[in-house]
Amino acid sequence: MGHRGHYDLAVIGGGAAGLTVAAGAGRLGVKTLLIEAEPALGGDCLHYGCVPSKTLLETARARHMAARAEAFGLPAMALPPVDFAAVRRRIEAVIAGIQEHDSVARFTGLGVTVRFGQARFRDANSLEVYGETLTADRIVIAAGSRAAVPDIPGLAEAGYVTNRELFSLPGLPESLVILGGGAIAAEMGQAFARLGSRVTIIQRSGRLLSKEDPDLAQVVEAGLAADGVRLLLGAKVASVVGPDPAGLRTVTVEQGGARETVAAEVILVAQGRTPNTDALGLDAVGIAHTKKGLVLDGRLRTNLPHVFGAGDVTGEHQFTHAAGYEGGVVLAGAVFRLPRQAAYGFMPRGVYSDPGLAAAGLTQAQAVAAGIAHTVVAEPYAGNDRARAAGTPEGLVKLVLGKGGRLLGVGIAGAGAGEQLALWLAAKAGKVGLSTLAGTVLPYPTLAETGKRAAGRPLEAKLFSGLTRRVLRLLFGYRG
Repeated sequence: MGHRGHYDLAVIGGGAAGLTVAAGAGRLGVKTLLIEAEPALGGDCLHYGCVPSKTLLETARARHMAARAEAFGLPAMALPPVDFAAVRRRIEAVIAGIQEHDSVARFTGLGVTVRFGQARFRDANSLEVYGETLTADRIVIAAGSRAAVPDIPGLAEAGYVTNRELFSLPGLPESLVILGGGAIAAEMGQAFARLGSRVTIIQRSGRLLSKEDPDLAQVVEAGLAADGVRLLLGAKVASVVGPDPAGLRTVTVEQGGARETVAAEVILVAQGRTPNTDALGLDAVGIAHTKKGLVLDGRLRTNLPHVFGAGDVTGEHQFTHAAGYEGGVVLAGAVFRLPRQAAYGFMPRGVYSDPGLAAAGLTQAQAVAAGIAHTVVAEPYAGNDRARAAGTPEGLVKLVLGKGGRLLGVGIAGAGAGEQLALWLAAKAGKVGLSTLAGTVLPYPTLAETGKRAAGRPLEAKLFSGLTRRVLRLLFGYRG
């Protein structure tokens, strides 16, 4: 048994949520312990998720633009096959640069004690790491999540990769099958297709991004199809066999009462996430949890009031920005002892394909299901001069409006969707109305003008009505 150490606050997990809490607590003079199971800080996002995936997407986009040179009036370019080792080195370099911000040196400089190893509860206030017992008055569980692996006959024997192994593949796979139809499937399917892989996405529901409105998701689907990604929608994987002598795995798919087989060098599993709670010993100390994640109250406390949860272990909004936000909520409760409640009503979500999709608040389908009276404004990209100049006229900005034009939700599908969403998030946070947005002067030409035009549509209907014409005629004698 090692020596005993006592802390004001212990944080389990060095990802976005855990680092937010630890950094804030350390800077406030709280004696803080940070425990990370992996050999480096940064979490899944830095090493296996957001950072490497977006880096790969940018590499794939650059190659895609080069391949489309003629569409921009340039000479056609003959592109050699992709050297995935070089692509991988770029990904590693980007990760290494960001790692400096998430380094042990930075956190120890903030007064945080960092320990590496798997934490396990010994009692309600004690944690064991490699035989060392450490205690804390308050504990934050921010252990993250991992890819959920479906129970498909033959999958384990055939072999597969998740986001954890995808970015360290020895070479570009000639063929890739992706199981799933969410953001990871859409982004990585397009990226590998643009780099030269033959990609098939197999999705259980009838469309990709099934939680979003169909008109928005269809923009992403069309973009993937244009890049050569084959979409098998409403399909179930019956079994997997292989690899054969050529290294191929064969996936048997049931779709519409028919069966077919798809062969691929690599199978990527992207069907949701599983919280990293199984090794924490939660049951031994009575911390309530489900297969989805921790059971938390509005202040992100477990049933033990001194133990909090944040990040992917909540099982809810599994985004890096949500984890950072939750870290702030936990910091308020665990350090300042304030009863701050987590509010997810306008939590943004994004898909960084090309075209992409970004949204916040209610979808149209959710408003209908909830019986909320609403109107919808849909403004197409095709009317935007910048989109036409850039050759990206596909997409739309969609507003879901409640009584009095109150913004219930916004969805953007098209180029720069995530960047454009920032305007709407700031407006919502600042309680800025549609009339103010419509009257804002934006630089021309920008994609954001599509959003401004959408904001102005409800006002146009009133301003240019027959009543306005009659009033003007009465007041000023206009004869038009």
